[in-house]
Amino acid sequence: MKVIEGGVTAAKGFSATSCEAGIKYKNRTDMAFVFSKTPCTSAGTFTSNVVKAACVQWDQKIVYSGEPMHGVVINSGIANACTGKEGFDACEATAKAVEKALGVPYSSVAVASTGVIGMQLPVEKLVAGVEAMSKTLDDSISAGTAASKAIMTTDTVNKEVAVTFEIDGKEITLGGMSKGSGMIHPNMCTMLAFLTTDLSIEKSLLQEAVSEVVKDSFNMITVDGDTSTNDTLLVMANGKADNETIKDKSDNYNTFKEALSFVCTFLAKKMAADGEGASKLFEAKVVNAKSKEDARTLSRAIVGSNLSKAAIFGCDANFGRFLCAMGYSGADFDQNDVELFFESANGRLKVFDKGTPIVFDEDEALKIMKADAVTVFVDMHEGSEEATAWGCDLTYDYVKINADYRS
Repeated sequence: MKVIEGGVTAAKGFSATSCEAGIKYKNRTDMAFVFSKTPCTSAGTFTSNVVKAACVQWDQKIVYSGEPMHGVVINSGIANACTGKEGFDACEATAKAVEKALGVPYSSVAVASTGVIGMQLPVEKLVAGVEAMSKTLDDSISAGTAASKAIMTTDTVNKEVAVTFEIDGKEITLGGMSKGSGMIHPNMCTMLAFLTTDLSIEKSLLQEAVSEVVKDSFNMITVDGDTSTNDTLLVMANGKADNETIKDKSDNYNTFKEALSFVCTFLAKKMAADGEGASKLFEAKVVNAKSKEDARTLSRAIVGSNLSKAAIFGCDANFGRFLCAMGYSGADFDQNDVELFFESANGRLKVFDKGTPIVFDEDEALKIMKADAVTVFVDMHEGSEEATAWGCDLTYDYVKINADYRS
């Protein structure tokens, strides 16, 4: 597998574009469009929040129907959540605008939104945006990058990645983009992600791979403990690489799944590091746990604790906060088996050893925790399973950003 330049336009047959539609923001792009003329096999995962945005329900219907998908139109600024029938009408109008402009069935067009909950989308601006974008679709790397920037809300950087790998002598490309900075918490977190590949694979296997990979990538990040109404991950595969269609869990399937895991994990970590107001990536790695679920539960509890996040922000090696979070996580363990370390590019320091605190060098701890990425490493000594979760520190700016989000 090789990491290459680009994102959603890296794979054969995919084009993208963006525009300034004036949905909510002024003087910035706020709509994006990813399209494949060749119909795609699709898969997806969506928010676990019972309150689901209209666009989520629209996309679920397409993915679950098994019908082909041609593309997705995304807007930023307004989430189209808690919007009743008018919200569904906006989804349909957007998709029908694509049908009119490009001649593909509107039932093959996904839609996604991110932004403020409870506001109605200006349908006339959506339709005008689709009409404009349908004329500027481009398969260049720069077009994909521009699309990744158009879907940002409080994100400070765009997020995209692409890889190539080989199956049966054919070069396969998988690329993706995502957005997410706040209202991020497992499961499926406001997180939007769109992946494109020229691989040929049966739908059931594509969906299974996506559902499995999400567990240890997007579902292992948390910024603020709030699970969004709009979380959507869509994967489109158009088969343009002309490989023999993957129909079983062969070595080819595993090769694809490895690439999928890399792309999803890369994008997930980018979102965690770009948490609203964040200054550090906060990672928790739990090893030698009794079960995989225990490892996931413990690592997520560590990065999800506000007290832990505040300690990371303050560069305070207060290991008790992390152990406390583990203790109320719901996982059963013996604290007398636990070892806990702080790690970063600046070094590694053991601070807790099987029930006993260790007297450590505070200056060394401060040096380690001042790094841009800090890891809490926990050895449970109770099994062989492990998991890693990602989050960010809790800064003053997080409150500032969310105190006036609608303005």
